[in-house]
Amino acid sequence: MSAPGPSRTAGVDRRVRAAVVHDVGGPLVVEDIELAPTGPHDVRIRMAASGVCHSDLSVQNGSIPFLFPTVLGHEGAGVVMEVGEAVTRAAPGDHVVLTWMPACRRCFWCLSGQAMLCEVGLAESLSSPYATVGGTPLVRGLGTATFGEQTLVPEGEVVRIDPSVPLELAALVGCALATGVGAVWRTAKVTPGSTVAVIGCGGVGLSVIQGARLAGASAVVAVDRVAAKLDMARAMGATAAVDASAEDAVAAVRAHTAGRGADFSFEVVGRADTIRTAFAAARRGGTAVLVGAGSPAEQVSFSAFELFVDAKTLVGCVYGSSDGDRDFPVLVELVRSGAIDAAGLVTRRIGLDDVGEAFRAMEAGEVARSVIVYDGELAGSPGAGVESGVNGKGS
Repeated sequence: MSAPGPSRTAGVDRRVRAAVVHDVGGPLVVEDIELAPTGPHDVRIRMAASGVCHSDLSVQNGSIPFLFPTVLGHEGAGVVMEVGEAVTRAAPGDHVVLTWMPACRRCFWCLSGQAMLCEVGLAESLSSPYATVGGTPLVRGLGTATFGEQTLVPEGEVVRIDPSVPLELAALVGCALATGVGAVWRTAKVTPGSTVAVIGCGGVGLSVIQGARLAGASAVVAVDRVAAKLDMARAMGATAAVDASAEDAVAAVRAHTAGRGADFSFEVVGRADTIRTAFAAARRGGTAVLVGAGSPAEQVSFSAFELFVDAKTLVGCVYGSSDGDRDFPVLVELVRSGAIDAAGLVTRRIGLDDVGEAFRAMEAGEVARSVIVYDGELAGSPGAGVESGVNGKGS
């Protein structure tokens, strides 16, 4: 554990560029913001890379209620620049991945082993000083605000990692991999030989597929409506791919699982119709896991009879039931060793000014993950601001 060090705040220029959303549905405007002084328990980070996740889009368009103005981004990694005088978790120069669900380690949920439900950590990160734009206070988007050249977060949001792992790939541990792999290992606890269906093959869905492969699933059926994503799913370990735009997804899943349906089905979209598909694709006595971040407006109905007669389990899943301190170092090591293909998730590498286009591409189903690369050398990336294929620098 790093020894506490003094915060050096005098004479520091805290103006940085960030993508600001001023109102619900408003555009992402790249402009200068000013970070707050580093408090006793704060860590200031130079961002190396940030993934662009669908949850960011859901906040921007109002599907997920949030506070504005805000700097979005919650899947990022970087290098510590400065720490507050009471910080013990990190020191300047450390490579870190950010967690958007910090654990306070003292509330009921943390003490019950469910750190992903912590009532205190996220509230502290949303309420503590972060930055201003034109004198107006900004809120950290989903607690971390990684759509900026630098961010300032409470120390509970940083997890130190092996510095030999490219930060561009480590960034994906902060959401896509923690959520997807965690949903398989921590939420569902998929057992070797089980059959799995994955509804939705974006960055998180592809991570679910990798988690299922590593868990020893005998069949992994990927379901999506975009051919390119199904190709990626096969590359990540799916044993079958189903184009839901061309065939009945539930019938196809059953055809690949001895006519019964999957032991475990994972919904990774967050919509009522795909939740129903995932529930139907699970076998009698099976488990449907709801991974996608849905809107409060999405309502799902089940009859009392079907819930009774099929004896299925329907499970909600927050952040893959992950605990950053416990799980991030394991996932980073799996990325380093090549057991997890993080590079294969990176469809495009972009600059900060291109984040609005990344939202459009995500809505159009053109990408698994766009990754903002702030500094190609720091991130361990082939280059920043240049569209790339899925053959980026790996472990």
